[in-house]
Amino acid sequence: MPVPRQTPGPGQESVWDYPRPPRVEPFPGHIQVRFAGQLIADTRQAFRLLETSHPPTYYLPQEAFRAGVLVPSQRRTVCEWKGVARYFSIVQGDKEARDVAWSYPEPLPGFEALAGCVALYSGPMDECLVDGERVEPQPGGFYGGWITSRVVGPFKGGPGSHFW
Repeated sequence: MPVPRQTPGPGQESVWDYPRPPRVEPFPGHIQVRFAGQLIADTRQAFRLLETSHPPTYYLPQEAFRAGVLVPSQRRTVCEWKGVARYFSIVQGDKEARDVAWSYPEPLPGFEALAGCVALYSGPMDECLVDGERVEPQPGGFYGGWITSRVVGPFKGGPGSHFW
């Protein structure tokens, strides 16, 4: 690893202690997402996906999203662990963020908990909150992790981290 690992403090986790392949676990905290000035998702029944070198990616039940904000798109990608992802644009009023959310309708074995859930990039949103704390997006724009004060890195996604 080219960058020194940060030492977690009290109540923190190091992303370098997360597993590979990734693990899905229930997250009992409070997740809120705001877009175009509106609360578009709110839940206390999320999951988080933990993978070595990545901040957690949060998956919210599709029912946590305000009706009509998730608009299916044509984009598809494949994850070696989770399967085929289908994307959504988020639309609220006259504002749209294209291909910023995804789901795994038929996840591969070990990731069945993600069925019916949606993850999203935090960057295009007005704000994403984990237990009231505003998250920072994972660097690089490709991965969908959410950085809070609870996790330390360094985080994959920034310059020079492609082959971590």
